[in-house]
Amino acid sequence: MDTLESLVIARRLRVPIGGAPAGAASGWGETAARQLDAALLSVGFTCSPALLERLSGLRGETVVDLGIRVLAAVRTLVGDHVRHNAYFLNFPRNVPDTLEFWAGLLREALLDPVAAARVETSTLNLLSLPGYGRYRHTYADLLAAHAELIPLAGDRVTVLELGGSLESEARELYFSLAGSEVPLAAEDLAALRLLAGFCADEPERIPVRENRAIVNEVRLAEGRPLLVDTVTDVLRLACGCSGGDVTLAEPTRFRSFRRAERRALLAALDAVASPARLGDVPRHREAWKRLGERLHPHEYPRFPRARAVFETARGTRRAPSLDGRVETALSAGRTAEAVKLLEQAPGALLRRLDHLLRTAPSTTAVLDAAEGAASSASGRVLLSLREHLQNRLAPAAGRVFVNRHGRAWATPDSRSPLEEEALARALAILDEEIARRLPDPGELIVDPDVLDVALPLSGKAVVPGLGMLPRGSVSAVDGELLRFFVHWHEARRRTDYDLSALMLDDTYDGPEHISWTNHTNGFARYSGDLTEAPEGASEFIDLRLAAATRPIIIPQVNIYAGEGFDEAAEAFFGYMTRDAAQEGRPFEPRTVRMKSDLRGAGRIALPLVFLRGADGGWLVKWLHLYLKGHPGFNQVEGNRVSASLLVRSIVERDFLRVRYLADLMRAKSSPAGHTTYIGLEAPAGLPEGARVHTPGTLHELIPA
Repeated sequence: MDTLESLVIARRLRVPIGGAPAGAASGWGETAARQLDAALLSVGFTCSPALLERLSGLRGETVVDLGIRVLAAVRTLVGDHVRHNAYFLNFPRNVPDTLEFWAGLLREALLDPVAAARVETSTLNLLSLPGYGRYRHTYADLLAAHAELIPLAGDRVTVLELGGSLESEARELYFSLAGSEVPLAAEDLAALRLLAGFCADEPERIPVRENRAIVNEVRLAEGRPLLVDTVTDVLRLACGCSGGDVTLAEPTRFRSFRRAERRALLAALDAVASPARLGDVPRHREAWKRLGERLHPHEYPRFPRARAVFETARGTRRAPSLDGRVETALSAGRTAEAVKLLEQAPGALLRRLDHLLRTAPSTTAVLDAAEGAASSASGRVLLSLREHLQNRLAPAAGRVFVNRHGRAWATPDSRSPLEEEALARALAILDEEIARRLPDPGELIVDPDVLDVALPLSGKAVVPGLGMLPRGSVSAVDGELLRFFVHWHEARRRTDYDLSALMLDDTYDGPEHISWTNHTNGFARYSGDLTEAPEGASEFIDLRLAAATRPIIIPQVNIYAGEGFDEAAEAFFGYMTRDAAQEGRPFEPRTVRMKSDLRGAGRIALPLVFLRGADGGWLVKWLHLYLKGHPGFNQVEGNRVSASLLVRSIVERDFLRVRYLADLMRAKSSPAGHTTYIGLEAPAGLPEGARVHTPGTLHELIPA
């Protein structure tokens, strides 16, 4: 129950209270509430007036117990649940020059007889010098060396709202995740699985198939009918029930199923395994063959179509897929035939529209087919195609490809341009259909700061956290000092992560860098290199923005040795902003603007990029990218070319933003009896029953 409560607090910034017993008239509840609010303020959070009033009416003991859980949840959200020490005690002051630092370590080693005996000058490894890569002072020493943070009005203060009962808050979050029109991140899928086991109800519509598989796990356990309409839905469910990957990106080792489970899975498969749908089976042939060994379809003669699925997987039955027939037609130059085939799958037709427009003898027939398909495709497909086509209006620096884990690569754009008339008609078709699907917002209120936030057309690579926005989103950076941080805790073996920053000019050239090989330049300081983290380790980079000589700053986390991001016990990245006069420790939770976990198979993380605007102010653009890198010894100097090309491709891409949907919604707004608010935070004073969309619920704006 505590896990569920923490989930609601972290995802909704609402404290579930519901029908907690009222307090006595002693005022102890009010005192405890004020103490909780003060403790929250120290980490950059505060209670809303309604929450503070409700807490004040509870028994003091109840407020204390609840406060402990709330404080733990928000401290984890902001990254303050661990002790952030720094290698250099006085960081960002007194950071030594790199050569001076190495010379000092070498001098210490040679003056120590025991250490000197281990130093072989012919094969000197600087990283193995005594004292390198390990904290040389305690966390208490660090606190004593730094003045207190001076609180300023510009510090982040995130408001925690009063929630209803835990059941109602969990149900609302469950419906939001399960009914999402966009694929969810792995962390969101885990949250959905927890919520599905707790909530009795479920939304009427579950469009994303990974979400449907998780809901089906509960239905299968309870013996209820399954929600499947393709054979792959059954495969996803079997993977989920076996503790595997419902996205089918990773192979699953299927468990043994009980007879009732086998019967339910085969019955669901038999109901949807029409001859036309057997073409989907070869795409996951090996998984189907392994599942067949667990389901024993030969024991159930009353499910002949289910047996046909496994016959197709084994190759004893032939079932050409729609994609295969389309590819055959296109490779033979029969575009008209390919369009005719794709009319059976509107989403697939729209996803191939660019290719069809470039290869068809006449674009008119292709656009007529696209116009017919638009009304049947999902809203996410329409918006994704809209973003793709608007980027065909101007040549791009390169094409960037990102998989579901955030792994990215870029190639030059060698596609021929589209005809302007065809492109204009395609955009008009999409705009008209998207506008038709949007609901009447009533009175529409939009915070200007949210207009440049990208629409969340996929959440797979975006790890939930504090201040997180979809890839391509742009927001302003306030403050004189910018400080990146990374923290990791190794699980089983020595692990060395390196926080670095690549700095480029306007042409994405003229590189400078800050890392363990270059501690300082004219405007940046590195906190020192830590090479192991048995109890956790933190690294920082501090930048004075006004003095920056490069307009593009790309923080990155390189895995030099040891465990990957998804293997470590904990790994997260974030950034802080503060004024120069604030002093404070290297990590101050109330100055944290963004924090999220690191994960993925890549060995180099590129979370975001900082850009100096035309007016001299600084902006941040979210990347959520990972480079493959090398198994070990990754350094910022070694990935400069690939990182700069990827970042340039993202920076120059025209992402579809909240501004686009807000303009379409504004044209449909009417003085109805409700209000729709879109912003970074929900303000006080909104009318009762207002529909509120903040970054955590922007996916609810995507039309069905």
